[in-house]
Amino acid sequence: MRPVEDHTFRTHDGVELFYRYWPAETANPRGAILIFHRGHEHSGRMAHLPDELDLPEFAMFAWDARGHGRSPGERGFSPSLATSVRDVQDFVDHVAATYGIGVETMAVIAQSVGAVLIATWVHDYAPPIRCMVLASPAFKVKLYVPFARGLLSAKYKWRGLFFVNSYVKPQFLTHDPARIASYRADPLITRPIAVNILLDLYRAAERVVSDARAITVPTQLLISGADWVVHHPPQHRFFERLGTPVKERHVLPGFFHDTLGEQDRPIALEKARRFILARFAEPLNRPSLLAADRSGYTREEADELASPLPLASARGLYWAATRLGLKLGGLVSDGIRLGHRTGFDSGSTLDYVYRNQPAGRGRVGRLVDAAYLDSIGWRGIRQRKLHVEELLRQAMQRLRDKGMAVCVVDIAAGHGRYVLEALETTVDRPDSILLRDYSDINVTAGQLLIRQKGLASIARFEACDAFDRDQLARIDPAPTLGIVSGLYELFADNAIVQRSLKGLSAAIPAGGYLVYTNQPWHPQLEMIARALTSHRQGQAWIMRRRSQAEMDQLVAAAGFRKIDQRIDEWGIFSVSIAERTAA
Repeated sequence: MRPVEDHTFRTHDGVELFYRYWPAETANPRGAILIFHRGHEHSGRMAHLPDELDLPEFAMFAWDARGHGRSPGERGFSPSLATSVRDVQDFVDHVAATYGIGVETMAVIAQSVGAVLIATWVHDYAPPIRCMVLASPAFKVKLYVPFARGLLSAKYKWRGLFFVNSYVKPQFLTHDPARIASYRADPLITRPIAVNILLDLYRAAERVVSDARAITVPTQLLISGADWVVHHPPQHRFFERLGTPVKERHVLPGFFHDTLGEQDRPIALEKARRFILARFAEPLNRPSLLAADRSGYTREEADELASPLPLASARGLYWAATRLGLKLGGLVSDGIRLGHRTGFDSGSTLDYVYRNQPAGRGRVGRLVDAAYLDSIGWRGIRQRKLHVEELLRQAMQRLRDKGMAVCVVDIAAGHGRYVLEALETTVDRPDSILLRDYSDINVTAGQLLIRQKGLASIARFEACDAFDRDQLARIDPAPTLGIVSGLYELFADNAIVQRSLKGLSAAIPAGGYLVYTNQPWHPQLEMIARALTSHRQGQAWIMRRRSQAEMDQLVAAAGFRKIDQRIDEWGIFSVSIAERTAA
């Protein structure tokens, strides 16, 4: 058997998670394979794979997810599925930093709940891994009890956190008698799962399956033909929609849910082994997304949203009623009225959303405004603000560690509140802050905010076009930290985004940083397009989403290397930090 070592790594919130490490058995390893277990289990249940896969030239790693196996935490619990997905990113970062293994030489094997974590991670973070093998992903768990999901959701809202015990018996997971016996005797098996994770699992799976075209990582899908635990249709829809041209689907007749631990698992493992070796025998395979604004699936989506609906149709009447409701809401809600006046995507609206103080005419107006401010899109915007602030502080510390000046520029700052509030709380303030915006309203409001916060000695606000390459390239003093927050999401055209990024690339020296945002997904795209107006002379607010992979490619093409990322728990807004590479 391959020798194995026990280790731990620290997550973003300070939790020490356990993992197993099998060093490569060759002098010149080709890469690493990271293994993720199914729900209720742990890395020990996957410890047979390093030997059975017969890939001695690869190092192998397998973790115990938080709340599982030898990792700490209440059994079956995580603060959210998004927390566990970020744990995956922390694990990958740890392996890369500790063992000197590039992410582009990593492959992933994941099963059941672990496969959903990985699919969500690949969708949301767009890591440049070589490939992934997903075995029986739990995109839709069979609950068997009618209306179980709705009942669980209602009970969670009423009662708060509680745990659901798994109904699954080991004889319904595998035909292998040894695996069945070891499952029954394993003290580390975790039968309960926190209800928040079970509900999050459904929501994340639905989002990832519906938007699988955003995934460009070469993927092999192994489907157990006689699965008692999860439904097949979402697995097939996921495969059909995958955005990678390199994909395989194998239905394994008679296999129960524990695909990689079945009695006939050599059949599945040989397919996985061949797929992984084939991907490492070729260059890193990713389709270019730089022209996705002209021919990509999000372009098709935006075109459909821009197409008018017949007023007499059911949808036409529905959205007409929605627009009327918002007009009436604007009579009492300050926030809705501001959106109608300046645009729901304007700097003034965003500043109002950041403040998050319901206001309106009387008690009814305040209640309507509170409901408006609590919409999922605005909650995502406020979380994006926190993530921007976090990565700004990180970028500033990185610059100081390098002995570089901290000269900040935000090329479309709105009122500048999120930048100024992030920077005013730092121990060491930046050497200079330059805020810019195209709108005279925003410039005036931002200048006032600078004075109110006592930052006039280091900060200034000026009018400028964020898409003028030459203006950006001539910024004085030359910025070492550029910020683009909430801007590129408003413009479908990649050409102008590239022009803007090239201007920033010309201004920011090697070793400097760029903090940028993206909107890879939104649950209310049609509502926004059909009912809200933009800042552009009252036009409909139609957004073309960019997958995280597309946005990262645009940034890379301008000469930046992404090094870290945050994303909200709903997968709506991401914030990334990239380093300017040497020319």
